[in-house]
Amino acid sequence: MKQKYPYLIILLLVVSIANCQKKKKVTNDFTHELIYKVVNRDTLKLQIYNPSNFDAEKKYPTIVFYFGGGWNGGSIYQFKDQALYFNSRGMIAVLVDYRVKSRHKTTPFESVKDAKSAIRFLKSNASKYGIDINKIVASGGSAGGHLAAATSLLEGINETTDDLSVSPKVNALVLFNPVIDNGPNPTAFEYERINRRYQEFSPIHNIKTGAPPTIFFLGSKDKLIPVSTAYEYKNRMESVNSKCEVFIYENQPHGFFNKGKQKGDRCYIETVRETDVFLESLGIIKGKPTI
Repeated sequence: MKQKYPYLIILLLVVSIANCQKKKKVTNDFTHELIYKVVNRDTLKLQIYNPSNFDAEKKYPTIVFYFGGGWNGGSIYQFKDQALYFNSRGMIAVLVDYRVKSRHKTTPFESVKDAKSAIRFLKSNASKYGIDINKIVASGGSAGGHLAAATSLLEGINETTDDLSVSPKVNALVLFNPVIDNGPNPTAFEYERINRRYQEFSPIHNIKTGAPPTIFFLGSKDKLIPVSTAYEYKNRMESVNSKCEVFIYENQPHGFFNKGKQKGDRCYIETVRETDVFLESLGIIKGKPTI
């Protein structure tokens, strides 16, 4: 019996080391996981990824990602690959969770409130987390693209507990097949759900002077967002002297930009590279793309 104890001790040490390594990997996966809002017993969090050479005494350009899913569901990790890339380019990257129908029994209007609350939280705590409030980018795909645009284009739909003196407007928008038209026309997205409130909810109906410069990615075979809508958005942006670049990817469906969608991740790489060039042109980041 005594001979078994050394083996037992070795086994326990191996398991302990493995568990420690596993915990270390999870712990270092993001720099901060923070609660940015508690509303109606729902605790909402965001994850902040800092650059590897992060210096607490400096301020960094920041990109904030909202996942897609029709305001019904989705994963906070949808844009993790993009977040880590821009992390490597010297940006703070943020992944935001927000209320959706499947988990919180809420409407798209609550999602908009949360998207704005997240930006207000980051701005209010900018000095604590090294965020340059003059270089904040909002990004997202599909309904998440709508939320990114909503932070800066929709004046209403705010959480009553938010400090409304803090503007949720950002300095640039990066939109991946975004939902930007909720109006009463056949090609709009879910007008039946938004109904008469589309004029306060639909980004394309709220483009005004001062709209942030925007880059817009869309697949030509997207069954939810017509190509014509992208160009109408561009026309309205340019009519108020705001920059808007549109990139149409031939024969690509909704969600084409996600990693793993094509062999060699062509569209993921190309959209990230174009975003990099766009942000560099605005002075938000410096240097050439590394992808």
